[in-house]
Amino acid sequence: MDFNHKTVLVAGTGISGIGATKLLLGVGAQVILYDSNDALNEEEILGRFDTQVQNVSVIVGLLSDTVIDTLDLAVLSPGVPVDAEFVRRMRNHGVRVWGEIELAWQFAKGTLAAITGTNGKTTTTALTGQIMQAWCEHVFIVGNIGNSYTERALETTDDSVTVAEISSFQLETIESFHPHVSAVLNITPDHLDRHHTMDCYIRTKQRIFENQTAEDFVVLNYDDPITRAMATDTTSQVIYFSGRHVLEEGYYFKDGEIVYAHGQKTEHVCYDKDLNILGLHNMENVMAAVAMTRCLGVPMDVIFNVLTRFKAVEHRIEYVAEKKGVVYYNDSKGTNPDASIKAVEAMNRPTLLIGGGYDKQSEYDGWIKSFGGKVRYLVLLGQTADKIAVCAKKHGFNNILRVDTLEEAVKVCAQYAHDGDAVLLSPACASWGMFSNYEERGRLFKEYVYQLAD
Repeated sequence: MDFNHKTVLVAGTGISGIGATKLLLGVGAQVILYDSNDALNEEEILGRFDTQVQNVSVIVGLLSDTVIDTLDLAVLSPGVPVDAEFVRRMRNHGVRVWGEIELAWQFAKGTLAAITGTNGKTTTTALTGQIMQAWCEHVFIVGNIGNSYTERALETTDDSVTVAEISSFQLETIESFHPHVSAVLNITPDHLDRHHTMDCYIRTKQRIFENQTAEDFVVLNYDDPITRAMATDTTSQVIYFSGRHVLEEGYYFKDGEIVYAHGQKTEHVCYDKDLNILGLHNMENVMAAVAMTRCLGVPMDVIFNVLTRFKAVEHRIEYVAEKKGVVYYNDSKGTNPDASIKAVEAMNRPTLLIGGGYDKQSEYDGWIKSFGGKVRYLVLLGQTADKIAVCAKKHGFNNILRVDTLEEAVKVCAQYAHDGDAVLLSPACASWGMFSNYEERGRLFKEYVYQLAD
């Protein structure tokens, strides 16, 4: 598609929207940058660009049909629901609607590896990217990990490799998006306030490989019945990984060792003691990253060297500090119950758990049941505090402390914790309403921990 002198509306003025606008300006388009939040103003939005921009107009609040009739294309940021009223009107007027991932794909060159799933995406993407950086000269790590794919797409070359973390929101609006290697790590209920049903959520996730062919690869979690069944819906080559089963073909974890089984032979990959990350879920992330990078031709010795150096990504069971014999962990990226279950399971000390936040219509029974005898106190805040407290008491867990702020939560945990305990921020909820995003929540948590007396 020739974008020269075309009029394109970019919906959303955050990182993705700004990145999409930069790409479109780079290929000659006229851009209308739109945000439905009428509290914003044009000067503040244009101030988000690192240089002065031309051929960009800004609209906030209502989007008129008169403007819609001028559009050649609309590009949605991931946070914009595809069923939003103005999006429906654009479609009714015959406007083609893409997401920023589809836009980036149209202009990107080289090889693409793309990762999705409910949990583990960021860790797997970061590890996969670091392995590729140890093997290739030009590697881009983009997507939901915090680096806009659209902002880097024009920098890619035929020899580059792009590793992308892809969310379900981004997959809603693809058309020809086509990774050479994809991975679906796991599927558990999440974002049902957006997708409404699990069936819709599952179908959206598996769109990551819908354009792949027999020349491509898809890495799937054998232990998750939903992802295992996806093998019947793809023509690409399937590679399984498992943390609970010994596989005849694929990667599996048993007795502290990750093994690759292929053609009636087994190959040692690494031991968990070689790694700096904790928990079975991280062994699954490692297996997915190894599987993807082997498909991209990286030798095992290069992979192993990176595995032994890799540390937990920020906000994912991230060690913060030890204060008075109590170890503090930041798992702010635990934005749903399943992610938080994995964090709880990774703890090897009695734990005070900070939870609660924005209500994504999740259920918390499995999370509470995972506590076992490990969680001593559950410290709750945010919109879901009442809902979680009711669920906890239903399952016989009554050591519940209520707070109004995250700072108060940290101070209360410091007060109740004993020498040898852990304090874990793993909210099982989104951050919206109290924080801009989970990153802000995690960084504030760390600041409050650092302020505690030694």
